[in-house]
Amino acid sequence: MKIAVASEGTYVSGDFGHCEGFTIYEVEEGKSLNKSFTQNPGHRPGFLPVFLKGLDVNVIIAGGMGETAKQLFNENGIEVVVGAQGLCDDVSGKYIKGELKSTGSVCTEHQHEGHCNE
Repeated sequence: MKIAVASEGTYVSGDFGHCEGFTIYEVEEGKSLNKSFTQNPGHRPGFLPVFLKGLDVNVIIAGGMGETAKQLFNENGIEVVVGAQGLCDDVSGKYIKGELKSTGSVCTEHQHEGHCNE
């Protein structure tokens, strides 16, 4: 399984589409085996769900995300977890242990870019 965390440095990004990039964790048998960082190739409608599916991502974790992106991830078979905050390593570890649940927080007003998780 691969978990992608929308990232700003080592922290979870509050705005999925405008994040710096994605910290990707390869997980097997409940253990993180490998961690890498992939730069965000740019925010374009409908692109990032397909981009991450191409990287074999199974789960996306972010602070906030628009409803359309959430639907597109679901259509691509990628689980969406939103409302996450903190260090990427901590958040991914909580997900692996089954301790991280999505709040269902969806961004509806993108004029407030960078404040989706407030």
